[in-house]
Amino acid sequence: MNDRPTDAPAPDRPGLPRLGVFGLMLGIFLATLDGQIVSTALPTIVGDLGGLDHFSWSVTAYLLTMAASTPLWGKLGDLYGRKGACMSSVTLFLAGTVLCGMAQSMGQLIAFRGLQGLGAGGLMVGALAVIGVVVPAQDRGRIQSMVGVMMPVAFVGGPLLGGFITDYMSWRWAFYVNVPVGLIALLAVAKGVRLPAGRVTGRIDWLGAALLTTGILALTLLAGWAGTTYAWTSWQIVGLGVVVVLAMAWFVPVERRAAEPITPPRLFARRDFTLAQILSFLVGAVLFSVVNYLPQYMQFVQGSSSTASGLLILPLMLGMLTAQLATGRLMDGGGLDRVVPLAGGAATFAGALLLLMLGTGTPLIAASALTLVIGVGVGALIQSTLLTTMNNADPRDMGAATGTVTLVRTIGGSLGVALLGALQSSRMSEVLTDRLGSAAQERLTAGGGLTPALLKDMPAAMRDAVREAVNSGLHGVLIGAAVLSAIAFGTAWFVRAAPLPVPAAVWTPIAGADAGKDPARTPPGD
Repeated sequence: MNDRPTDAPAPDRPGLPRLGVFGLMLGIFLATLDGQIVSTALPTIVGDLGGLDHFSWSVTAYLLTMAASTPLWGKLGDLYGRKGACMSSVTLFLAGTVLCGMAQSMGQLIAFRGLQGLGAGGLMVGALAVIGVVVPAQDRGRIQSMVGVMMPVAFVGGPLLGGFITDYMSWRWAFYVNVPVGLIALLAVAKGVRLPAGRVTGRIDWLGAALLTTGILALTLLAGWAGTTYAWTSWQIVGLGVVVVLAMAWFVPVERRAAEPITPPRLFARRDFTLAQILSFLVGAVLFSVVNYLPQYMQFVQGSSSTASGLLILPLMLGMLTAQLATGRLMDGGGLDRVVPLAGGAATFAGALLLLMLGTGTPLIAASALTLVIGVGVGALIQSTLLTTMNNADPRDMGAATGTVTLVRTIGGSLGVALLGALQSSRMSEVLTDRLGSAAQERLTAGGGLTPALLKDMPAAMRDAVREAVNSGLHGVLIGAAVLSAIAFGTAWFVRAAPLPVPAAVWTPIAGADAGKDPARTPPGD
């Protein structure tokens, strides 16, 4: 017997008009674009405000607060109204954005980036939760395809726009440019989204929220610091690992007892929901790792500039975009819930193996083209896991469900970058030591001071050794990505094919006194 929720909407449930879709899409675009624009401007920002030693915290503060607030925004929407939660997150994000643009010191910028991250945590979750409630299952793939377009566009356009703003305007406009986009999104959501009245009675599980936040913060810091700022065996990293384990171990029983848990255990009672979270974690690790380390190869080995290296992985982004568009439409018809993640896992595995062909002598055009296949696989996995998550959650839990899948993918990405990054550093050090000796290896890698610009002034032998080391390090990351992809492929075999969705036109509402009495199926109102 299939245990999926029957979520075909009643005829009196309002559809999502184009204006509402436009506003929600802008919110998602805003969340993705901001990080890409600001990353290009950060070196100039640090030069203007000073505080180079606090450079990383301007990024870490944003990522920490965004990750920690994601599940909270989802639950707030479930309990007190999804439209209100969505608009509140946009408002908070814009307030943090304006304050970042006005910052006069690195301390202020770090604090305001943290505030901005709190709002960013709800931008995507809020939009996805609204879509999950008001759009029937057979139409979600088409809408989610539109969401899938946002990431590649932002990844490609963000650095270009950020570079243009920084070069020809003030870096402060890297933040201010978000304001008109955010205001248009607010107006569109306010006018275009209408949700039925009714709320779920309950209060936020504050103890569960505190434990989850503590675990996420510790895990994010561990992923960012391990192997770089601190050694893996240092007391700081070990201590963070202990905090993560204790917080999560306590979090599970608290959620089981809570009346309105932040992450309802009932969601994981559905096998396909649980499998979707595992797949989301794995694809997050693959995507973030490959996207972080491929540009390094393009710059060190191929000699490309920072902007050009971003453009050279355009085939990967286009592959993601195409796969997400196709996957959404294919899954609209039903019956492909298992086929699509299987195909995505296979394509991701094949793409990682193809990228192992990259070498110090690979032509630049070929190096760029080889990224296409892994992009197709990642796009299929991301889209299918999101749709499977939404299709296996009741409307009352849609915010918690979309918050969970987004958070799990982010955590997977953070850990993937940390663990595969450690493998990359180890392989680089081995090659440099073999080619140049341990003393030269220490000089080159100490403090992370090795940059592409330094290659120009190096002797030819040292330059070749660095290129070979970077290439070897990338191969370590790709081997890890291939292993994770193989695990994803194996996991997808256990996903069950869903039945064809019931068209809204033939769905018959319950009439009479019993109509609408299921509180678990009543979404929050405006």
